[in-house]
Amino acid sequence: MAVERSAYLGPRLRRLRRDLGLTQPDLAAALEISASYVSLIESNQRPMTADLLLRLARTYHIDLSDFAGDGGEAFTRRLQAALKDPLFADLDLPRLQSADVAANYPGITEAFLRLHSAYGAEQRVLAEGPRDADSDDADPVVEVRRLLLARRNHFPALDEAAEALSGAVADAGGLQPFIEARHRLRVRRLPPDIMAGQVRRHDPHHRAIFLDDSLDGPTARFHLAVQLAYLSLPRELDRAEADSGLADSNARRLVRRTLANYAGAAILMPYAAFHRAAEERRYDVEALARRFEVTWEAAAHRLTTLARPGQEGVPFSFIRIDAAGNVSKRYDGAAFPFAGQGGGCPLWSIHTTFRTPGRVVTQWLQLPDGQRFLSVARAEESGGGGHGLPRTERAVALVCAAEHAGRLIYAEPATDPTPIGITCRLCQRARCHARALPPIGRQILPDDYHRGRAPLGYADD
Repeated sequence: MAVERSAYLGPRLRRLRRDLGLTQPDLAAALEISASYVSLIESNQRPMTADLLLRLARTYHIDLSDFAGDGGEAFTRRLQAALKDPLFADLDLPRLQSADVAANYPGITEAFLRLHSAYGAEQRVLAEGPRDADSDDADPVVEVRRLLLARRNHFPALDEAAEALSGAVADAGGLQPFIEARHRLRVRRLPPDIMAGQVRRHDPHHRAIFLDDSLDGPTARFHLAVQLAYLSLPRELDRAEADSGLADSNARRLVRRTLANYAGAAILMPYAAFHRAAEERRYDVEALARRFEVTWEAAAHRLTTLARPGQEGVPFSFIRIDAAGNVSKRYDGAAFPFAGQGGGCPLWSIHTTFRTPGRVVTQWLQLPDGQRFLSVARAEESGGGGHGLPRTERAVALVCAAEHAGRLIYAEPATDPTPIGITCRLCQRARCHARALPPIGRQILPDDYHRGRAPLGYADD
């Protein structure tokens, strides 16, 4: 091979020398040059001349076309262009160092370039598209979610007060007798047309609590328990609301409603009794729902609150979606990476539970980073209760990490995990047959001459 000009191939020479197990003096002796000159070549302060390349080829029987090539110039240019990003403006990144990295560590360089490309694409999406609710710091829903996560969805003072109240309710013979005796309020069930779109109303003037008579038994009990929390635990609710530290008025109203629902659930499912039953029944949600006369969703949601020291339950993440994938309730207690924006992964069985409402569907999930989770999902119908009354279908899922799954009855028998991603845009599994959108930062191949099973192919796959 004829080499017409000198080339700066220092990083390649260093890599070759290390692959051969040679020191700089060893290589210098074989090429009949000084060790200091080898050092200068490897640091790209001197070029590799044609004569030196030929001596190197003869001595170590290497193919100069593989060794000399283009010196990784394309990789180096791409890396240096990426490093000009303002994100790195405060770092000292000499050009020679980036050339060295590109030549010596092409795999790491490509990984960095993919991440930087994905970062740039995501920045453009955020800049050009509508803001998602989860990205808006002032959004009251996001603020309340953050509060619940910070408190592990556990409010000890409310639990203790609700537990004591639950005992008094049991002694009185139930919610309605207790409310009538303690608060001097009648509990009446009225038709939907008289309730005028409301499912629960406390009317102090008429000394009554009205409930929509189309509500099923467990739902009616829950609403009555929530109203009891407002009546019997106002100080506890005030204190918990003040302790939230939320300044926005909408967020304060939303957190108070959330806390009242929490207290209502705690009245129906007092902590110690519910935790004991959960452990005894190995977190069988349907069995717990029947034991405490609540809906499947209410029992599942209560399982996310078991964080009392010494009586901790399995850490769960919880989500509720509609058939379009819209999230109406979410809690991230098991560090499961729910999608912040866009649809979730279609391979997750929560999206197919609408085909079999009322049936529990279990599934092992594996994320791209290898984390495994057990999902327990079920679709339920709410509303209705009479001809022409609106009905709503939602799916609820509990998710726990693999390390805790052995405590759940649903973990048996174990099956192979389904590989899923957070969303298509953020999932880099190139051969996914269920993909709806290309992942950020990947170049799509044309399919003029071939087409794989996956919807899209990528140039760097």
